[in-house]
Amino acid sequence: ADLFDGIVMAEQRFHGEGYQEGYAEGRHAGMAEGRRYGALHGARIGSEIGCYLGFALTWHCLLQKSADEKNSKKIRALDSLIGMIQKFPYQDPTYDKLQEDLEKIRGKFKQVCSMLNIQSDFRIGTERSSLTF
Repeated sequence: ADLFDGIVMAEQRFHGEGYQEGYAEGRHAGMAEGRRYGALHGARIGSEIGCYLGFALTWHCLLQKSADEKNSKKIRALDSLIGMIQKFPYQDPTYDKLQEDLEKIRGKFKQVCSMLNIQSDFRIGTERSSLTF
């Protein structure tokens, strides 16, 4: 009876061992793929946010030279955009409102571009990011 038990149970035993080996290998491969994806996605977001910040700081400096009522509204909008970017949680990838805050920054950027009469088009390509006017 023991000889037949080994043969009959072999399929179940090998299935269990194969599952454990496959699970361990898949987990390792998934972690590596997740890190690569996270680094790439994080770099894209960082590039986009950095571009917005450079844009906002440059326009802020340009508009401060001639302070009239129209420019003061634009400066306030730029200050708001700069503040949102500075509060963005770069160091916390588990921040639950990351996408929501990113969308708010994008919306504020579009609002500022509209106030400045600038057509914005931020594209993220495989080679480089660009902001065109």
